[in-house]
Amino acid sequence: MIGRPLWSLLAAALLCTALTIHPSAAVRPPKLPYDISTLPNGLTLILSEDHSTPIVHLQVWYHVGSKNERPGRTGFAHLFEHMMFKGSRNVPPDEHTSKIAAVGGQANAYTTDDETVFWETLPSQYLPLAMWLEADRMASLRIDKSTFTHEREVVKEERRLRVDNQPYGRLGEIIYEQSFTTHPYKHSAIGSMIDLEAASIDDVRDFYQTYYVPQNATVVVVGDIDMAQAKALAMQYFGRVPTSGRPVPRDIPQEPPQTVERRVTVTAPWPLPAVVVAYHITYDGHPDSYPLHIASKVLSDGQSSRIYQSLVYEKQLAVSAFGEARLIEDPNMFYAVAIVQAGQSPADAIDALIAELDRLKTEPVTEHELQRTKNQFARDYILGRESNQQKALQLGHAAVLHGDITTADGEFEIFEHITAADVQRVANTYFTADNRTVITIMPSTPSVSSGASGR
Repeated sequence: MIGRPLWSLLAAALLCTALTIHPSAAVRPPKLPYDISTLPNGLTLILSEDHSTPIVHLQVWYHVGSKNERPGRTGFAHLFEHMMFKGSRNVPPDEHTSKIAAVGGQANAYTTDDETVFWETLPSQYLPLAMWLEADRMASLRIDKSTFTHEREVVKEERRLRVDNQPYGRLGEIIYEQSFTTHPYKHSAIGSMIDLEAASIDDVRDFYQTYYVPQNATVVVVGDIDMAQAKALAMQYFGRVPTSGRPVPRDIPQEPPQTVERRVTVTAPWPLPAVVVAYHITYDGHPDSYPLHIASKVLSDGQSSRIYQSLVYEKQLAVSAFGEARLIEDPNMFYAVAIVQAGQSPADAIDALIAELDRLKTEPVTEHELQRTKNQFARDYILGRESNQQKALQLGHAAVLHGDITTADGEFEIFEHITAADVQRVANTYFTADNRTVITIMPSTPSVSSGASGR
């Protein structure tokens, strides 16, 4: 599977209801206990002991995602995720998940721009089984042409289902195709049909030998474990996997600063026009990323957000309006989207979006807005630790993408101390005209009557 598609964000925006606001009463949750170490072969091991339930959750993070793909091979990281379930030296194809299910567990994986994560949740006495299964496919994945050809067709069908045949399913691809010129964030994790078809079995083997190696892997285990025993098991199974003998490449082409506003009009087979206003922003974990999260919630998160209130309720220019500050490993984008009401002008919707973004630069967010977003963050932060899986995700994200496991706990205080001035400062830093890309997406069929076309 891949990260959450933009059409699901559209659905969430259409269904979301305003939250009841309460004064700040955030109580800091207990810090996550953990032990982090590195095995002799370079693999990072993170253990967190929690005996509240007789369950253990294991994740294997490979620090590789769609941004590591070579030109002409988009979708390869996601395709390779599928290949990891197709057997290894000691496990037949598709037996990995069935072995976990047979002991009452679950297993799956996901791919994003920056990482690929494989996971199992199972009764704690079966931790040796999960470790053995993961270490076996790390060391001895079975790669044959017939399996590869079959999985390539599966991924192509997944693309049809998730992107090509979904209303506004290509919205995210259009935003990133038009906003990036150089960085591989320009293409989506699911890849293009042409590139998937061009992939070869030799590409698969090279990708495996380059990225699926111990020095590029982080194993996170959270749950009902004995720390010493879990360390011994990790050394027994993962410690024997040999390194590749070559460094993992990190030569990602960086996006040059945008110095002039870009405006573009494209077409898509959608019933209503869509308009996008997008700005390049910083990366996850940068000091500016935290007030940008706050700005994103104020501007574009749900029906109580500024752009939804303005464009949908007040001006009635759009049937939906939403956005996101996409803060991930490398500098990314903030974008605001409006699905234009039939008979309304896309140009007017663009002007209204820009006006709301510019207002954030001149008028500080209200205390009510600031506190609401902090309460939402505190809620998400606390609820995000309800399960062993969620705890493992926080630890893995901090260690792999931030390169600093202490941020798994340290971000709570950062958000609590953000001020309205911080939000105004980042708005003035990033929401500038020369850093802006404006996209008008018009229906490719003449069935919908709309006002003036985008500029």
